[in-house]
Amino acid sequence: MNKPILHKKTFQELTTDELYELLRVRSEVFVVGQNCVYQDLDGDDQNSIHLWLTLGNRIVALARVCPAGTHMKEVSIGRVITTVRGKGYGKQIMIHSIETAIKHFGATHIDIEAQEYAKGFYEKVGFKQSSDSFMLDGIPHIKMTWTRCSTFAAGFRV
Repeated sequence: MNKPILHKKTFQELTTDELYELLRVRSEVFVVGQNCVYQDLDGDDQNSIHLWLTLGNRIVALARVCPAGTHMKEVSIGRVITTVRGKGYGKQIMIHSIETAIKHFGATHIDIEAQEYAKGFYEKVGFKQSSDSFMLDGIPHIKMTWTRCSTFAAGFRV
């Protein structure tokens, strides 16, 4: 089986075709797939670093890394999607996102707003729940936080 290819670009580096495909996948999963009407185009993409994994021409995972003070007070990772489940692509995109947050934004803490059902997934890459449950766009969420020491304790290379 082929290994996925990592793509990492700032908003300004994205081609129009790449931007279109990232937004199409986000809409397909979050708006259509979850039947959730929300404003995906929130003004944070322009300051973020966008990461995605492809197999052939197909996106199998994506995420964006936002600098501190953009989407959240701390550096944050969001819009995390895997279009192919059970192959480890979600874990790969999260590890690349954490590495990107450290390298480009000097992150020692990273926050996410995780859908509650995905708590276990994020715990596997070193995030810990840091808030009570709250509703966001009609879906139960929790804030989760990664700290540099929690990743070392989990045995990751970052």
